[in-house]
Amino acid sequence: MTIEAGSGRPVIFLHGWTMRGAVFAGQIARLAGRARCLAPDLPGHGAAPGPARLDAMARAVAALIAERGLERPVLVGWSMGAAVAWRYARLFGCAGLAGIVSVDMSPRLINQDGWTLGMIGQTTRSAAAFARRLASDWEGAAGAIAAGMFARPPGPRGFDVDAARAQIAACDPARMLEAWRDLAAMDERATIGALALPFAVFHGARSRVYPAETARWLVRAAPQAERVAFARSGHSPHLEEPDAFAAALGAFLDRLD
Repeated sequence: MTIEAGSGRPVIFLHGWTMRGAVFAGQIARLAGRARCLAPDLPGHGAAPGPARLDAMARAVAALIAERGLERPVLVGWSMGAAVAWRYARLFGCAGLAGIVSVDMSPRLINQDGWTLGMIGQTTRSAAAFARRLASDWEGAAGAIAAGMFARPPGPRGFDVDAARAQIAACDPARMLEAWRDLAAMDERATIGALALPFAVFHGARSRVYPAETARWLVRAAPQAERVAFARSGHSPHLEEPDAFAAALGAFLDRLD
């Protein structure tokens, strides 16, 4: 399923792990007056077919661009969605894109070999333990995932911790485990340095998932990057500060024009 509204420059919103495209409905409502907004369910999520792997997700984005005849879209990726945007850039290049916006994501989740800017507290051992929990206690894992999405409970109106938990719990745990293992194996640091296009790095200043220094690293590593911090947000600034997020994204689109 793909939510679509508006006209103008194409903007493709790419959701996070365990989420769906509908999580961007509020942003689409705010931006449809100035952009053609699309928010697909990525493979493995919702009813979207295909393996829950980053390569498959990136290819699904490429197929959407081709099917809709989208010219130089902007990819806006939240969390896993940012990894999909980076994987798209690695597989298909940047020439067909106008820009990329990443939202609270690291190019490498696992902290090891001198890298400390991955998911907070995440090591090879803890990632393996979390994978075992996904396989054995999906309901409990869903609650833990939801609890970390926002700066503080209960989360924003309209999509709070309880709504997030219900959304996550409705996912197929086997497919989410497949996606988690792919994310844990990911290393897109070299991709960041090769991004030959405007790149905005959005992050929540109160994120409990990634340290703020990760966003600063992304800006230093990418050739054409800028950073926007959302002071009252955790991992989900498009939900926690939706007006500020839409304004920052609109300003990025203005600079492209």
